[in-house]
Parts: sequence; structure tokens; C-alpha cells
Amino acid sequence: MVEKGEDMDKVNITQKFNLLKEHWSPKIVGQLNDSYVKLAKIKGEFLWHKHDYEDELFLVVKGSMLIRLRDRDIVLGEGEFFIVPRGVEHMPVAEEEVHIMLLEPKTTLNTGNVQNERTVSGTEWI
Repeated sequence: MVEKGEDMDKVNITQKFNLLKEHWSPKIVGQLNDSYVKLAKIKGEFLWHKHDYEDELFLVVKGSMLIRLRDRDIVLGEGEFFIVPRGVEHMPVAEEEVHIMLLEPKTTLNTGNVQNERTVSGTEWI
């Protein structure tokens, strides 16, 4: 973790993805102003949820995924991203394992307005 006043270093996301062992458990790899850059491996369906106060950016690094919205589905392939606006219900889905990067405010809880066994604090760095 780079704190204010420390030396900065580059981040190799391939190496960071190799450290991830669980699906749906995003880990922080960087900080940009009041936002975290997170990486996650996903597979299967997540859950319907929304973030009342935060937008959320999903960038597919490897694989392809679906983001279900109540009125349509968004298909994302490698190198594509989608920003889910605050307050919009969504459900990420990945038939096969997908590597994603998330850019979201530090206050964003992965399950948004829903708290269950998939809720993670979102403050663990790798």
C-alpha cells in the first residue's frame, strides 16, 4: 500500500491476479484520490444490489461477463468497461472465471444495499 509520502511503484496486475484465490472477493491494488482500484476474480452469479451513493466501474481484463440491469443486459469482453450509475440495480454474472478491475469510491461496499455472506469489507490490500 502506498501511503502519502512513500515511494510509488508500478503494479503488475497479472501478478496480483495470481494472488487472488477466491471468487467475488475484491482486493485493493491502488488508491486514486478518494477511490480504490480493486481486482477480483468472478464466476457464477452475484446478487441483485445497488449502490445508493456511488458509481461503480467494471473493466474486464480477462474473459467476458454480463451485467444484468432491470431493463437490459450489458455484455462486456476483454478490454471493455461499463459504469453502473449510483442507484441502479445490477447483478454481475460470469459463466467462466473472469478477471475484472473495479474503480469505486472508498465507501463502496461490494454488495451495496444488501448485507450477506458475500459482503466483504473491501479494505484488504494485495
